[in-house]
Amino acid sequence: MIDLYTFKTPNGRKISIALEELGLPYKTHAVDITKGEQFKPEFLAINPNNKIPAIVDHAAPGGPLSLFESGAILLYLAEKTGRLMPTDPRGKAEVTQWLMFQMGGLGPMLGQLNHFGHFASTKIPYAIDRFQTEAKRLLGVVDRQLASRDYLATTYSIADIATYPWLKTARDFFPDLFLNTHNITQYLHRVGSRPAVQRGMQVP
Repeated sequence: MIDLYTFKTPNGRKISIALEELGLPYKTHAVDITKGEQFKPEFLAINPNNKIPAIVDHAAPGGPLSLFESGAILLYLAEKTGRLMPTDPRGKAEVTQWLMFQMGGLGPMLGQLNHFGHFASTKIPYAIDRFQTEAKRLLGVVDRQLASRDYLATTYSIADIATYPWLKTARDFFPDLFLNTHNITQYLHRVGSRPAVQRGMQVP
């Protein structure tokens, strides 16, 4: 059994999608970050960085294993099951680069754009323009990658699981960013049609 500590954010939904795809038994614990529940001592004992998602794998070799950072969790689950990640060096490298692209670029830029565009008490045009410009550039990278393939890497993988919730949420909040991203639109339909993705998006 895996305990999943999560909330209704793109990062949180990465892990519930992966767990659903892999068919691993898990129990969901909602951590309401809008109420500061991520700072409770019991959660900090699992993730000292006070962020969701986090997991505790009670079936890990050597005893229960706590993990935080969504990318690290995805890599762990893929290795644990031998699925959603190629085993050959070339395929593994391809998936890993797109996972890192989401973790280091696409996610942070879309997250900052959402913060400054929707939640900041004072609107700062420079910040909004900066993150919007970079978000558009990164979406262009994704759209061009998908022009000749169904998924970011050769096959459906944890890179797609990491990227889909961010693209889906960003399109809901910033539809104008996606006006010229026909390939992404098809990709969102393709990935979003998977039953495990649909189930994972509903957690918690």
